[in-house]
Amino acid sequence: MTTLIMGIVNVTPDSFSDGGRYADADTAIAHGLWLRAEGANLLDVGGESTRPGAERVAPRVEQERVLPVVRALAEAGAVVSIDTMNASTALAAVEAGARYVNDVSGGLADSDLLAAVATTNADLVLGHWRGPSADMYARAEYADVVQEVLRELTDRADAAAAAGIPPSRLVVDPGIGFGKKGAQNWDVLRALPRVVGLGHRVLVGTSRKRFLTEALATDGAADDPSVTESRRDLATAVTSVLAAQAGAWAVRVHDVVATRDALRVSEMWRRPGVAGVRG
Repeated sequence: MTTLIMGIVNVTPDSFSDGGRYADADTAIAHGLWLRAEGANLLDVGGESTRPGAERVAPRVEQERVLPVVRALAEAGAVVSIDTMNASTALAAVEAGARYVNDVSGGLADSDLLAAVATTNADLVLGHWRGPSADMYARAEYADVVQEVLRELTDRADAAAAAGIPPSRLVVDPGIGFGKKGAQNWDVLRALPRVVGLGHRVLVGTSRKRFLTEALATDGAADDPSVTESRRDLATAVTSVLAAQAGAWAVRVHDVVATRDALRVSEMWRRPGVAGVRG
Protein backbone atom coordinates (compact mmCIF):
# COMPACT_ATOMS: atom_id res chain seq x y z
CA MET A 1 0.00 0.00 0.00
CA THR A 2 1.25 3.44 -0.92
CA THR A 3 0.68 5.99 1.82
CA LEU A 4 -0.92 9.16 0.51
CA ILE A 5 0.18 12.69 1.36
CA MET A 6 -2.43 15.20 2.48
CA GLY A 7 -1.14 18.74 2.09
CA ILE A 8 -2.34 21.38 4.56
CA VAL A 9 -3.94 24.58 3.28
CA ASN A 10 -4.72 26.82 6.26
CA VAL A 11 -6.90 29.76 5.24
CA THR A 12 -6.62 31.29 8.69
CA PRO A 13 -4.85 34.19 10.40
CA ASP A 14 -4.01 32.21 13.54
CA SER A 15 -2.96 28.61 12.83
CA PHE A 16 -0.10 27.55 15.08
CA SER A 17 2.53 27.12 12.37
CA ASP A 18 1.64 29.02 9.20
CA GLY A 19 -1.21 31.23 10.32
CA GLY A 20 -1.59 34.28 8.10
CA ARG A 21 0.66 33.11 5.26
CA TYR A 22 -2.27 31.96 3.15
CA ALA A 23 -5.15 33.84 4.74
CA ASP A 24 -6.55 35.31 1.50
CA ALA A 25 -8.18 33.11 -1.12
CA ASP A 26 -5.78 33.79 -3.99
CA THR A 27 -2.70 33.03 -1.90
CA ALA A 28 -4.32 29.90 -0.45
CA ILE A 29 -5.31 28.64 -3.90
CA ALA A 30 -1.80 29.20 -5.21
CA HIS A 31 -0.37 27.40 -2.20
CA GLY A 32 -2.70 24.46 -2.69
CA LEU A 33 -1.77 24.16 -6.36
CA TRP A 34 1.91 24.31 -5.42
CA LEU A 35 1.46 21.55 -2.82
CA ARG A 36 -0.28 19.43 -5.45
CA ALA A 37 2.53 20.02 -7.94
CA GLU A 38 5.04 19.01 -5.24
CA GLY A 39 3.31 15.68 -4.74
CA ALA A 40 0.29 16.06 -2.45
CA ASN A 41 -2.41 13.51 -3.26
CA LEU A 42 -5.06 15.38 -1.28
CA LEU A 43 -5.43 18.97 -0.10
CA ASP A 44 -6.98 19.66 3.31
CA VAL A 45 -8.50 23.16 3.37
CA GLY A 46 -9.33 24.65 6.77
CA GLY A 47 -10.74 27.98 7.87
CA GLU A 48 -10.64 27.53 11.65
CA SER A 49 -7.50 27.05 13.70
CA THR A 50 -7.42 24.06 16.06
CA ARG A 51 -4.15 25.05 17.72
CA PRO A 52 -4.09 24.77 21.54
CA GLY A 53 -6.02 27.66 23.05
CA ALA A 54 -7.79 28.64 19.82
CA GLU A 55 -11.31 30.03 20.02
CA ARG A 56 -14.09 28.83 17.74
CA VAL A 57 -14.91 30.67 14.52
CA ALA A 58 -18.48 31.31 13.32
CA PRO A 59 -19.48 29.01 10.42
CA ARG A 60 -20.25 32.05 8.26
CA VAL A 61 -16.69 33.35 8.66
CA GLU A 62 -15.25 29.88 8.11
CA GLN A 63 -17.20 29.47 4.89
CA GLU A 64 -16.19 32.89 3.57
CA ARG A 65 -12.58 31.78 3.99
CA VAL A 66 -12.70 28.28 2.60
CA LEU A 67 -15.39 27.96 -0.07
CA PRO A 68 -13.62 29.98 -2.82
CA VAL A 69 -10.46 27.95 -2.16
CA VAL A 70 -12.24 24.58 -2.19
CA ARG A 71 -14.08 25.46 -5.39
CA ALA A 72 -10.98 26.65 -7.26
CA LEU A 73 -8.83 23.70 -6.20
CA ALA A 74 -11.54 21.18 -7.08
CA GLU A 75 -12.05 22.83 -10.46
CA ALA A 76 -8.31 22.51 -11.04
CA GLY A 77 -8.63 18.74 -10.54
CA ALA A 78 -7.33 18.45 -6.98
CA VAL A 79 -8.80 15.98 -4.50
CA VAL A 80 -10.00 18.33 -1.77
CA SER A 81 -10.77 17.70 1.88
CA ILE A 82 -12.57 20.23 4.04
CA ASP A 83 -11.19 20.52 7.57
CA THR A 84 -14.24 21.52 9.59
CA MET A 85 -16.27 20.70 12.68
CA ASN A 86 -19.42 22.37 11.34
CA ALA A 87 -22.18 20.53 9.49
CA SER A 88 -23.16 23.57 7.41
CA THR A 89 -19.57 24.14 6.28
CA ALA A 90 -19.16 20.46 5.44
CA LEU A 91 -22.26 20.50 3.23
CA ALA A 92 -21.30 23.74 1.50
CA ALA A 93 -17.76 22.53 0.86
CA VAL A 94 -18.92 19.20 -0.59
CA GLU A 95 -21.25 21.13 -2.88
CA ALA A 96 -18.22 23.23 -3.90
CA GLY A 97 -16.27 20.10 -4.79
CA ALA A 98 -14.74 18.64 -1.62
CA ARG A 99 -14.57 14.86 -1.58
CA TYR A 100 -13.57 14.41 2.06
CA VAL A 101 -14.81 15.95 5.29
CA ASN A 102 -12.08 15.98 7.95
CA ASP A 103 -13.65 16.55 11.36
CA VAL A 104 -11.04 16.60 14.11
CA SER A 105 -13.85 16.30 16.68
CA GLY A 106 -15.17 13.05 15.23
CA GLY A 107 -18.67 14.49 14.99
CA LEU A 108 -18.79 15.60 18.62
CA ALA A 109 -18.52 19.38 18.11
CA ASP A 110 -21.66 19.56 15.94
CA SER A 111 -24.30 16.91 16.53
CA ASP A 112 -25.66 17.45 13.00
CA LEU A 113 -22.41 16.71 11.17
CA LEU A 114 -22.62 12.92 10.87
CA ALA A 115 -26.16 13.01 9.51
CA ALA A 116 -25.23 15.83 7.15
CA VAL A 117 -22.25 13.97 5.69
CA ALA A 118 -24.40 10.85 5.34
CA THR A 119 -26.54 12.73 2.77
CA THR A 120 -23.48 13.25 0.55
CA ASN A 121 -21.02 10.98 -1.23
CA ALA A 122 -18.08 12.40 0.69
CA ASP A 123 -15.76 10.27 2.79
CA LEU A 124 -15.44 11.25 6.45
CA VAL A 125 -12.34 11.49 8.62
CA LEU A 126 -13.17 11.02 12.30
CA GLY A 127 -10.57 12.47 14.65
CA HIS A 128 -10.06 11.46 18.27
CA TRP A 129 -11.12 14.46 20.36
CA ARG A 130 -11.93 15.21 23.96
CA GLY A 131 -13.04 18.80 23.74
CA PRO A 132 -12.34 22.18 22.16
CA SER A 133 -8.86 23.54 21.62
CA ALA A 134 -9.34 26.20 24.29
CA ASP A 135 -8.91 23.60 27.05
CA MET A 136 -7.84 20.40 25.29
CA TYR A 137 -4.90 19.69 27.59
CA ALA A 138 -7.11 19.84 30.69
CA ARG A 139 -8.83 16.74 29.30
CA ALA A 140 -5.63 14.77 28.71
CA GLU A 141 -6.19 12.37 31.59
CA TYR A 142 -6.03 8.68 30.71
CA ALA A 143 -5.70 5.46 32.67
CA ASP A 144 -4.51 3.80 29.43
CA VAL A 145 -4.22 6.29 26.56
CA VAL A 146 -3.99 3.67 23.81
CA GLN A 147 -6.94 1.62 25.03
CA GLU A 148 -9.08 4.70 25.53
CA VAL A 149 -8.24 6.19 22.13
CA LEU A 150 -9.10 2.88 20.45
CA ARG A 151 -12.40 2.63 22.32
CA GLU A 152 -13.38 6.24 21.65
CA LEU A 153 -12.54 5.98 17.94
CA THR A 154 -14.64 2.82 17.75
CA ASP A 155 -17.52 4.67 19.41
CA ARG A 156 -17.30 7.45 16.82
CA ALA A 157 -17.17 4.98 13.94
CA ASP A 158 -20.25 3.25 15.36
CA ALA A 159 -22.01 6.62 15.60
CA ALA A 160 -21.15 7.36 11.96
CA ALA A 161 -22.51 3.97 10.91
CA ALA A 162 -25.71 4.62 12.86
CA ALA A 163 -26.04 7.94 11.00
CA GLY A 164 -25.89 6.09 7.68
CA ILE A 165 -22.23 6.36 6.71
CA PRO A 166 -20.85 2.96 5.64
CA PRO A 167 -17.41 1.81 6.84
CA SER A 168 -16.08 2.10 3.28
CA ARG A 169 -16.44 5.89 3.56
CA LEU A 170 -14.75 6.22 6.95
CA VAL A 171 -11.20 7.19 7.90
CA VAL A 172 -10.05 7.39 11.53
CA ASP A 173 -7.41 9.72 12.94
CA PRO A 174 -5.94 9.04 16.41
CA GLY A 175 -5.73 12.79 16.99
CA ILE A 176 -2.05 13.29 17.68
CA GLY A 177 -1.69 16.50 19.68
CA PHE A 178 -5.42 16.77 20.43
CA GLY A 179 -6.13 16.30 24.12
CA LYS A 180 -2.82 14.48 24.55
CA LYS A 181 0.38 15.56 26.24
CA GLY A 182 3.88 14.79 24.98
CA ALA A 183 4.44 11.19 26.07
CA GLN A 184 0.84 10.25 25.37
CA ASN A 185 1.33 11.11 21.70
CA TRP A 186 4.32 8.79 21.47
CA ASP A 187 2.32 6.01 23.15
CA VAL A 188 -0.41 6.35 20.53
CA LEU A 189 2.06 6.49 17.65
CA ARG A 190 3.76 3.32 18.84
CA ALA A 191 0.32 1.69 18.86
CA LEU A 192 -0.59 2.68 15.29
CA PRO A 193 -0.79 -0.98 14.16
CA ARG A 194 -3.62 -1.38 16.68
CA VAL A 195 -5.38 1.69 15.27
CA VAL A 196 -5.02 0.20 11.78
CA GLY A 197 -6.38 -3.03 13.24
CA LEU A 198 -9.74 -1.34 13.83
CA GLY A 199 -10.34 -1.99 10.12
CA HIS A 200 -10.62 1.56 8.82
CA ARG A 201 -8.23 3.68 6.78
CA VAL A 202 -6.01 5.69 9.14
CA LEU A 203 -4.89 9.31 8.76
CA VAL A 204 -1.96 10.47 10.88
CA GLY A 205 -1.10 14.14 11.45
CA THR A 206 2.07 14.97 13.34
CA SER A 207 3.16 17.95 11.27
CA ARG A 208 5.16 20.57 13.24
CA LYS A 209 3.29 19.73 16.42
CA ARG A 210 4.26 20.68 19.92
CA PHE A 211 5.33 17.20 21.00
CA LEU A 212 7.97 17.15 18.23
CA THR A 213 9.43 20.43 19.47
CA GLU A 214 9.51 19.02 22.99
CA ALA A 215 11.33 15.93 21.73
CA LEU A 216 13.95 17.97 19.87
CA ALA A 217 14.49 20.71 22.48
CA THR A 218 17.50 20.27 24.76
CA ASP A 219 15.37 20.94 27.85
CA GLY A 220 12.05 19.61 26.52
CA ALA A 221 10.57 23.10 26.17
CA ALA A 222 7.74 23.48 23.67
CA ASP A 223 8.84 27.03 22.82
CA ASP A 224 12.56 26.36 22.27
CA PRO A 225 13.57 28.81 19.47
CA SER A 226 16.38 26.50 18.36
CA VAL A 227 13.78 24.01 17.13
CA THR A 228 13.16 25.73 13.82
CA GLU A 229 10.41 25.01 11.33
CA SER A 230 12.83 23.07 9.14
CA ARG A 231 13.82 20.86 12.08
CA ARG A 232 10.17 20.16 12.84
CA ASP A 233 9.56 19.34 9.17
CA LEU A 234 12.39 16.81 9.27
CA ALA A 235 10.93 15.27 12.42
CA THR A 236 7.53 15.21 10.72
CA ALA A 237 8.97 13.36 7.73
CA VAL A 238 10.48 10.73 10.03
CA THR A 239 7.22 10.18 11.90
CA SER A 240 5.38 10.06 8.56
CA VAL A 241 7.64 7.25 7.36
CA LEU A 242 7.11 5.34 10.60
CA ALA A 243 3.34 5.88 10.30
CA ALA A 244 3.44 4.57 6.74
CA GLN A 245 5.34 1.50 7.87
CA ALA A 246 2.65 0.94 10.52
CA GLY A 247 -0.04 0.94 7.82
CA ALA A 248 -1.30 4.54 7.70
CA TRP A 249 -3.47 5.31 4.67
CA ALA A 250 -2.34 8.95 4.59
CA VAL A 251 -0.22 11.49 6.46
CA ARG A 252 -1.21 15.14 6.84
CA VAL A 253 1.73 17.55 6.46
CA HIS A 254 2.80 21.13 5.81
CA ASP A 255 6.03 20.26 3.97
CA VAL A 256 5.02 17.94 1.15
CA VAL A 257 8.47 17.68 -0.43
CA ALA A 258 10.25 16.47 2.71
CA THR A 259 7.59 13.87 3.36
CA ARG A 260 7.42 12.79 -0.28
CA ASP A 261 11.18 12.27 -0.38
CA ALA A 262 11.24 10.44 2.96
CA LEU A 263 8.45 8.09 1.90
CA ARG A 264 10.21 7.45 -1.41
CA VAL A 265 13.51 6.59 0.30
CA SER A 266 11.69 4.26 2.69
CA GLU A 267 9.97 2.57 -0.24
CA MET A 268 13.26 2.04 -2.05
CA TRP A 269 14.87 0.67 1.12
CA ARG A 270 12.15 -1.96 1.48
CA ARG A 271 11.77 -2.85 -2.21
CA PRO A 272 13.69 -5.99 -3.18
CA GLY A 273 15.73 -6.11 -6.36
CA VAL A 274 16.31 -2.37 -6.78
CA ALA A 275 19.60 -1.75 -8.51
CA GLY A 276 21.96 0.46 -6.56
CA VAL A 277 24.16 3.24 -7.86
CA ARG A 278 27.88 2.57 -7.69
CA GLY A 279 29.92 5.35 -6.19
